[in-house]
Amino acid sequence: MTGAEIVLRALKDNGVEHIFGYPGGAVLPIYDEIFQQEDIQHILVRHEQGAGHAAEGYARSTGKVGVMLVTSGPGATNAVTPLQDALMDSVPLVCISGQVPTSLIGSDAFQECDTVGITRPCTKHNWLVKDVNQLASIIHEAFRIAQTGRPGPVLVDIPKDIQFATGTYTPPDAHKALKSYQPKVTGDARAIQAAVELMASARRPIIYSGGGVINSGPEATKLLRELVSLTDFPITSTLMGLGCYPASGKNWLGMLGMHGSYEANMAMHDCDVMVCIGARFDDRITGRLNAFSPNSKKIHIDIDPSSINKNVRVDVPITGDVGRVLEDMVRAWRALPKKPEASQTAEWNADIAKWRARNSFAYTPSKDVIMPQYALQRLYELTKHRDTYITTEVGQHQMWAAQYIGFEQPNRWMTSGGLGTMGYGLPAAIGVQVAHPDALVIDVAGDASIQMCIQEMSCAIQYELPVKIFILNNQYMGMVRQWQQLLHGNRLSSSYTEAMPDFVKLAEAYGAVGIRCEKPDDLDGAIQEMVEVKKPVIFDCRVANLANCFPMIPSGKAHNEMLLPDEATDEAVATAIDAKGRQLV
Repeated sequence: MTGAEIVLRALKDNGVEHIFGYPGGAVLPIYDEIFQQEDIQHILVRHEQGAGHAAEGYARSTGKVGVMLVTSGPGATNAVTPLQDALMDSVPLVCISGQVPTSLIGSDAFQECDTVGITRPCTKHNWLVKDVNQLASIIHEAFRIAQTGRPGPVLVDIPKDIQFATGTYTPPDAHKALKSYQPKVTGDARAIQAAVELMASARRPIIYSGGGVINSGPEATKLLRELVSLTDFPITSTLMGLGCYPASGKNWLGMLGMHGSYEANMAMHDCDVMVCIGARFDDRITGRLNAFSPNSKKIHIDIDPSSINKNVRVDVPITGDVGRVLEDMVRAWRALPKKPEASQTAEWNADIAKWRARNSFAYTPSKDVIMPQYALQRLYELTKHRDTYITTEVGQHQMWAAQYIGFEQPNRWMTSGGLGTMGYGLPAAIGVQVAHPDALVIDVAGDASIQMCIQEMSCAIQYELPVKIFILNNQYMGMVRQWQQLLHGNRLSSSYTEAMPDFVKLAEAYGAVGIRCEKPDDLDGAIQEMVEVKKPVIFDCRVANLANCFPMIPSGKAHNEMLLPDEATDEAVATAIDAKGRQLV
């Protein structure tokens, strides 16, 4: 086969059904092969960043590997943002990039760049293919590395002459895996037993779950829920882990971290045994490290050994796949000779009940203007009984969505956590809609973020993907303005957008449907209209301009120093921040 034929055959043999890409000179042989086959559908995005985020949305909503195809030079450099996004959020992604012919590499040829060098820091592994006979094996290995261990992005850079060259195809079952990459999936039995015994002795326990539970697959989610049921421990989650435990569950504390719930953050601070499952102690979760959960024994389960003891020293480290470790942990808990008495944690549960009663997501409603929190409450109530997937952009709207939209199942929530990429939500929604054509896919957006990748509306129209873009339009870069107000003397430097487009007309210009809503009484009807339309929709929801996202742990503060909505005056914020020196974002 030619190298281009090998690429398509290898993708098919690895179960690929959709590719998100943008053509260019260095990948034209591959595009020519795409044209001549019908097994794999190519989705033409309008920017390579959109291709990557669409592949991410596809991957995160299905558990499969997302695939993107870009040309050399600017095609590859435009892929850097989604590759880094996928690396930080552990999303399995295979990026195939074209490269100038082998004979021109290093000559500053047209649209040449050092793709392997540029993408080495933002991929799990990458390759420059130099022999067409190795191409199939490299692609098979790329898929294995992307989806095993801690999932992440990989890149295969293929020079144009390799795509034209003729070589031998190696099927997946004949491929020899790299011996140097063999992730450990089974946890140490002694460490698991020690963890269970520590859990049984706890008087103030908490389970801290993350995206690793979802990445491990449906069985891991099932086992986590079983463990919570058996132990009756309270459970919280990172932004990436929402949905691994149902939001309606009686043990659910809500999301934790900088904009997490009061009960989750207070419980994390005061616990005596913490079970961290598939999370990495990110700075937005821990707050000030030397004040993070100061009196607890910590158990950490993670498939990535480099994540253990990286940010927080733990007492019982367990390296392994979350699903397998949880299976052993559930078995060990059931085998305990004596289970803890309910009275052992009675005082702890009473404390949690008091913290819950604080209602940290409360806000002041209005009859005249739509509060952003209210908008998301109504969106959730009117869509929760449907087959709904939510993506977001990045900013205040993202945090409000995490606070007010309840997720009962995994893989329903797609957001940029680690990198915080504005522009993620719309292309991610396109990827989700491609994977789930009959589902309701909603991108909760901000008026600033949505303009980062708004051109992907054209892609949604072309492929008849009825994604819904629900914009909380406050005329500001909301989270930037909030930090400027609270931490920089209300000096609003470049956070107000003066030349805002008419989103309704913009939708119509693309061939989509535009809806605008400005009054609380009109909101339900407008949302129902958005949901029922069988075309892409841009919903311009005009919300209160200066609403702030609370609760909030000021930068550099501990969990028990969080600011609640009714305490969050400018003066209170300044006092909290200045207590130990002014903290900047």
